[in-house]
Amino acid sequence: MQAEASRGRNYLDSLLETDGARVLGEVGIGLNYSIDRFTGHSLFDEKIGGTVHFAIGNSYRAAGGLNDSAIHIDMVCDLREQGEIHADGQPIWRDGRFLAA
Repeated sequence: MQAEASRGRNYLDSLLETDGARVLGEVGIGLNYSIDRFTGHSLFDEKIGGTVHFAIGNSYRAAGGLNDSAIHIDMVCDLREQGEIHADGQPIWRDGRFLAA
C-alpha cells in the first residue's frame, strides 16, 4: 500500500511499518445524518452521515476480516462537500449522499 499525507507523513509511515498495517482493515460509509458535527472521537465520527472511514491494520474477524495487526487506526474523511465514491468506474455517491439508481 502506498500512502500520502499533507501533514504527519512521518507518523503515518511509522504506523504503516507496524506488522500487517499496510493492509486495509476496514472501510465504512457514515449514514447517520442526525449527527452534524465532529466530536474528535473516531468511534462516533465515523458514523456521521456523509463521511467515509478507512482503517489500517487489524480487521474484525466477526465481520469476515482476515488481517492481523497490533494496530487498528481509523481515518475519517468528510465527503459532504465535493466528495465522490465510484464503483466499477461509475459514481455512486456524491457530496455525502448515494445517487439515485
